[in-house]
Amino acid sequence: MPTLSVFYGIIISMYREVGGKHHIPHFHAEYQGQEVAVTFDGEVLEGSIPKKKLKLITAWAEIHKEDLEANWKLLSEGRKYFRIDPLR
Repeated sequence: MPTLSVFYGIIISMYREVGGKHHIPHFHAEYQGQEVAVTFDGEVLEGSIPKKKLKLITAWAEIHKEDLEANWKLLSEGRKYFRIDPLR
């Protein structure tokens, strides 16, 4: 799964989901073996992650919503994605 960003031990990734189980644009975040699927608006679709880390993830998503949307489009078209700046 392509890694878009890494910050505070959180790995943010996104992949092409042709016929996937989530039919809405989203990304995946992993922290210490826990994973969550999150929409670009911060809604958790599946999984769980510590509450403090989820707050960081949703803040990052809000800041980088346009970048997430652009990467979703690129990956959906089978094109190369780009990295997104980490939360600082």
